[in-house]
Parts: sequence; structure tokens; C-alpha cells
Amino acid sequence: MSGMRRAVGLEHLTLLDVAPPEFVTLAAGAGFDAVGLRIAPVALGEEPWPMSLGSPMLAETRRRCADAGVAVHAVEAIVIRPGGGLSGCERVIETAAALGARYLNVICDDPDTERFSDLFAALVPQAWDAGVRPVIEFTAWRPVRRLADAVSIAQRSGGGRILLDSLHIQRCGVTLAELSQVPPALLSYLQLCDAPLRQPHGLLVPAGAAPGGQPERDDTAVAEARAMRLLPGEGELPLTGLLDLLPAGMIVSVEAPSAAARSAASPAEYAARARRAVRRLAG
Repeated sequence: MSGMRRAVGLEHLTLLDVAPPEFVTLAAGAGFDAVGLRIAPVALGEEPWPMSLGSPMLAETRRRCADAGVAVHAVEAIVIRPGGGLSGCERVIETAAALGARYLNVICDDPDTERFSDLFAALVPQAWDAGVRPVIEFTAWRPVRRLADAVSIAQRSGGGRILLDSLHIQRCGVTLAELSQVPPALLSYLQLCDAPLRQPHGLLVPAGAAPGGQPERDDTAVAEARAMRLLPGEGELPLTGLLDLLPAGMIVSVEAPSAAARSAASPAEYAARARRAVRRLAG
């Protein structure tokens, strides 16, 4: 890896109970360069933050970013479900543009991945016109599970990108050799956390611990991803090798929600721990 210091961000899922303006302040205080913000719900039944265009919370978030010199590198999410089309996506794109976000996470919850691919491609020019780049992520429990599928969707979209997540890379069985074959121009940013090499069995989200009003699910993969991640360096993932093969200018953003950590430390303390952990790997 080159001597260039990477920009390092903090993803909202890490502390999703913290409102966007306060989250920006926490990230800045911990020494992060950027934040990824959840501006629209991901899970059905999740309580959204009031971040629509013209809202006081959006204005305050922008003010705090400007005052602290913290960029919004990405926002989430537009979730595409069967029969839902692109309804409501304009409002999310408008908010993303108002925040100056570079990337917008678009989630596939439609088992018809061909239909999703067509909708993703239709969304790309609309978002690009607002200065925002849609990204697609592969995850073990959603229809887009394979790196190759994400690559195909991004390539067919005429401008979409791929979002990488160190946990999903491991749980989807993607090797570093396979990642090295992805054209760098297709990559957007990396969500960074640690974990055991093998997924533990029988994980459940502790009662009341699902962040941000997300519904609790008795699903090991979801429980681990939403509430049981480890900070970089606390697990067994090959994070140094992963960072070494990615473009030097690619932003790395910590996404490490942990119900145990939230019960043992304040949000500010956990944000500071996260920054110290990633500094040892990515500067």
C-alpha cells in the first residue's frame, strides 16, 4: 500500500441510535474525515430520521459538517422490493445531493435480480444528474449474494459502482484473488469491520438491541451484521491484505455495530475506539 493516508469514515449503522447531526459531531470529535449517513430506512418497520429536503435536521446536519470539516461520503438507502419500483427515490436523491454525498447505497430486496438490475440502471442517470453515484452491495441474506452478480449489475448500469464490506466479503466466500480481478473503476468504498473467520451459530440480536428501531430477526447472518461486529483488529479477517489490494485513494469507513459495545461504552467512547482501531490499519 502506498504511503498516502486514506480518508477514513464512520458508518451510521455503527451508532444508528445517534441522530445524524450528533453523529457528525461524534465522528469529528473522534478524528474521522467523513461519515456515511442513513437518511432513509432499510428494514421494514424501521423508524426513519426526519432528513427530507427542507427539514431542520437536514439543515443542522449540513451545518455541523461544514463547521467540523467532515464530508458525507455516502448515504443509505434506496431499497428496491418486488413491485415497489423506484417510488420515493427522488426524495432520497435530493437529500443525498443536499448533503454533498458522493455515493448512494441501493439495496436489492427483490428476488428477481434481473428486474432489480433494470431498475438500478434506470436510477443511475437520475442520481448522476444530482451528482450522486448509486452503489450495489452483495450480502449473504439478500438476493445479490455473489461478487460476480454485483459486478454484472454495476457494469450493465452505465455508471453504478460496487460497495464492499469486509464482513460480507468473508460471509459470501469472496477471496482476495477474486476481488483483485474487479476493475478498480467499478469500486466505490469499503465498509470495514472485523469478525471471526467462521460465522458463529445461533446468534440472536439481544432484546431491544437492534439499532435505530430496526426489527429484530432470529437470523444468524442478520444478527451478526446488525449488532455483533467487531472493530478492526479484534477478529480474524484478513484486513491488511484486503486494504493492500484496494486503490490507495479509496475511502475506508468503519461499520461495526455492536450491542455489547453499546452497553459498555458511550457513543463518543465507542467512536473514539473505532478510530483508534482503524488507525492501526489504514492511517
